[in-house]
Amino acid sequence: MEVGSLPVELWRVILAYLPLPDLGRCCQVCRAWRELILSLDNTRWRQLCLGCSECRHPNWPSQPHQEPASWRDALKQHALSTRTWTQNGPELQSSACLHFFRRRKDRRVWHVGSGCEFETLRGALGVVGPYDRVVLHPGVYEEQAELVLKVPVELVGLGQLGEVALLVCMDQQCPTARLCNLVFMPPWFSTVVYKTSWGHVQLDNCNFEGAQLQVRGPGSCQARFCSFSQGSSAHLLGVVLSLMDSCDFSGSDTASVTVEGPPVSERNWACKHLVALARTFPSCGVSGSNSPPSGPLPGSTGGNQPPGSNVKKELVSIEDWQRRNGVDAACQGTVIESWSDEDRSEGEEENQDGGGINNTKKTLKLDYKIPCDHHGLAHLLRPRPDGSMPLVSSPDPPSLAPEPLTFQQELDRDPEAQMLAASTLGCFLRRCLFREGKGGVHVSNYGQARLEGNVFRGLNYAVRCIQNSTIVMLRNEVCECRASGIFLRLSAQGLIAENNIHSNGEAGLDIRKGANPIILCNRIHSGLRSGVVVLGNGKGSIRSNQIYNNKEAGVYILFSGNPVVSGNHIFQGQAAGIAINENGRGMITENVIKENQWGGVDIRRGGDPILKNNYICYGYSDGVVVGERGRGLIEGNHVYCNKGCGVWVMSSSLPQLLGNFITHNCMYGLAVFCRKDPENMEGNWPGQEGIGGEAGSGERRGVEGERREGQENLNEEGELFAWESDLDSEDERHSARRAISVALVESNCMSYNGGIYRPVEPNQVSSLLTSCFSCSLHFSVAVGLYVKSSEPLNVFANLVNGNRGTGIAVLQSSQLTRLVTNCILENGRGGITVEKDCRVELRGNGIYKNCGHGVSFCGNGQILENDVVGNRGYGIQVLGGADIKVMRNRVQPAQGCGVAVLGPVKGVVHDNVLFQGHPGNKKELLHMDAANENCVLRNNSVLRHNHSCTSAPPWVLENPPPRPLASSPSGLSLSQYPSRLGISMTTRISATVESGCHNGSMFCSIL
Repeated sequence: MEVGSLPVELWRVILAYLPLPDLGRCCQVCRAWRELILSLDNTRWRQLCLGCSECRHPNWPSQPHQEPASWRDALKQHALSTRTWTQNGPELQSSACLHFFRRRKDRRVWHVGSGCEFETLRGALGVVGPYDRVVLHPGVYEEQAELVLKVPVELVGLGQLGEVALLVCMDQQCPTARLCNLVFMPPWFSTVVYKTSWGHVQLDNCNFEGAQLQVRGPGSCQARFCSFSQGSSAHLLGVVLSLMDSCDFSGSDTASVTVEGPPVSERNWACKHLVALARTFPSCGVSGSNSPPSGPLPGSTGGNQPPGSNVKKELVSIEDWQRRNGVDAACQGTVIESWSDEDRSEGEEENQDGGGINNTKKTLKLDYKIPCDHHGLAHLLRPRPDGSMPLVSSPDPPSLAPEPLTFQQELDRDPEAQMLAASTLGCFLRRCLFREGKGGVHVSNYGQARLEGNVFRGLNYAVRCIQNSTIVMLRNEVCECRASGIFLRLSAQGLIAENNIHSNGEAGLDIRKGANPIILCNRIHSGLRSGVVVLGNGKGSIRSNQIYNNKEAGVYILFSGNPVVSGNHIFQGQAAGIAINENGRGMITENVIKENQWGGVDIRRGGDPILKNNYICYGYSDGVVVGERGRGLIEGNHVYCNKGCGVWVMSSSLPQLLGNFITHNCMYGLAVFCRKDPENMEGNWPGQEGIGGEAGSGERRGVEGERREGQENLNEEGELFAWESDLDSEDERHSARRAISVALVESNCMSYNGGIYRPVEPNQVSSLLTSCFSCSLHFSVAVGLYVKSSEPLNVFANLVNGNRGTGIAVLQSSQLTRLVTNCILENGRGGITVEKDCRVELRGNGIYKNCGHGVSFCGNGQILENDVVGNRGYGIQVLGGADIKVMRNRVQPAQGCGVAVLGPVKGVVHDNVLFQGHPGNKKELLHMDAANENCVLRNNSVLRHNHSCTSAPPWVLENPPPRPLASSPSGLSLSQYPSRLGISMTTRISATVESGCHNGSMFCSIL
């Protein structure tokens, strides 16, 4: 009979009446018939699958309304699974195999129930032969003593699930057994309703109500479409492999599934078949109730890309960034500065001076300027070969951020994770639903478990893995737990990947007491506390996750927690992105930390991480906060477009900031504040009114954050642990670090903070100064480096350029602040400002083309061997009651004095070289008030233009060349600190400060 003799629609109607065996025979007729039979997936195959009394909907219990990909494949999977219990026959001889199959064919069917051949189950079990089938008719069967299964047998309930109930305790002492369509309830003498210690049991479509299933290795279990309710649980002790597929666990008093003990060395016959069955499971995924924010995120990614393309390009203009952050392009509004009296008098004098720049009749020439474009950091400012601007000189925020790797990419580069992903030992739970109970899965004492595609909802905790146990979790959903979702402690390990962990009462993942898991490519979000907590010597590798919208820190590290946090996207949190407190450590690298309400990274109270090569951006507060007693190595990070400071440091902390790019932040690039100084909250400094208020708010934010972060529930179910006993010694924690006793800021780039400063023409300076003063034009004037500290500070080899306000402002420094070999370039106000009573050393810096004074110094210290060229105000202004030594500097102002000593200054000014700036500038290059008797001027060289020449003299800065000095340090790769590319930091010597006001102090000189 040909298929084409009838329309296909009629054939489908006819074939829809065939039973399963006849459909199989039709498939073997020809290819056309096979294709016709396969086309019945949504009709006949669906009817056969749903009509089977031994199984339920293929996606039960977690997604019962979702259609499977193929009803035929689901029925095939069910058929393969139901045959596992009969595959234990001898395989050594063919005659034995024939006898094995003959026994299956000749097995008998026994009926138990009212009016049947047996009234009780015990009676039927006494006469059954191997592999016989016992059919229990509807009713309740109760036994007063334990039943023993001594031969392989199949127990099947007749009718709908729930019509056959067993109040029994069964002990399996045979190689295999199958139980189907039954309800188990505990008898009066035991809560265990079924147990086996060496055989294999298969459970299909059974309910356990208040009962316990117990399997002890080398015994094994395969459970499908079973329900465990009213406190029921499964205990697996030392099992080599057991499968639980599509089961429902609810209302548990303890853990729903307990896996305890290492897999025993002895294996039963079913293990190889269970391994083969586990490998046939299709890859399953769980779609969570919450999805990550759609659309591209600023400075980061939306989805995964193929290998080799894990960098996203996003063009962000400064206007877009200002609009995104709620900043007015004309008035930033975060920091307000007004000019001091000295600035005002200078501006008025220039307006009235007939020899000023505005009134000069000479033609402006460029060759009167001393060239200073080849200093040690100049290469960072030059355009790239492709014509694009380098990061530190681009007026727009950075446009590159790394993509998180895919799970497969992570497996390819991590053999340990690859091995765990392929492991199948222990208990394998797949597509199960755990709900409304105390606990989900508990793995202890070297136990092993694999969880794939499960849903954990409304529990106290979802998974607890302790005591050197191993767990593999793939594509599960963990949500709405009252405590932490996943809890690992006591040297637990494993792989947790591609899970959706959200809306939990405590942390999404809690890692402590030496636990060391691998956590890859998860979505951890919408938690009522932190996303991931690592404490009590906990470790772990946390990579390529999306951690967002948590109420507290995305990753919280404390009490000597020491994880690796790499390649994650941590964003839109309601607190800090990453918080490190209470002697927490960690290697935090290559993360994208953005759009968090508090600091992107918050380090306090002994926190000592390595923070390297991260993108910390678009935060609603500061980028990096180093609070009280914070430590850490902060190296190579991109900190940009944060509404607060780029980096906020409390002076009682001891961080090392090396090679960071701190750019385009609304307030300061780097701010160093005193500990709990009330003046930081509401005080002002001359020429910078309004700054203290915002600084204070940052301090208050930090203290409030510290207080709230401290409320994290760190105890398991309220139990108090003495974490201090687990803390490592101080020597051990810092043995691998470069020992420092003073906070270090080295080789960083601090650019374009407070908005963009675009240099104005010389003939616009006077009108700009006048309008700023007379019209009270307030705009953001954030400083590149702001220091108000009671502790010493070393600032070496940094590039500070293009900031809206002063390049470096030192307002308070009761101990010595060293500014050595920095480049301060083209900032919107002065280059360096030092206020009264500050102790500061300036050595070997290049201070170029700033819009105010090159150096304004009111404190105590020394200004040695600096190049101060092309600044719009004075080159070096020393005033007030300063006690200072100004030596061996080279100064050329664009206008104004080269060196001006104003007021009762005490000190010496000698061996300086002063070059005349614009030919029309009539001011003295070296000026000191006539009434000053305490300052000595000697051996200074003043070079002026020769007006008889047709052109200005070809002045150059050579021997040495422009500062900071450049060299070719050996052993430094191009990937190292940006400032170190041009400055040799290889040799440091200690010497005595020459100034009399700092006798006996030590300083670092860079050669």
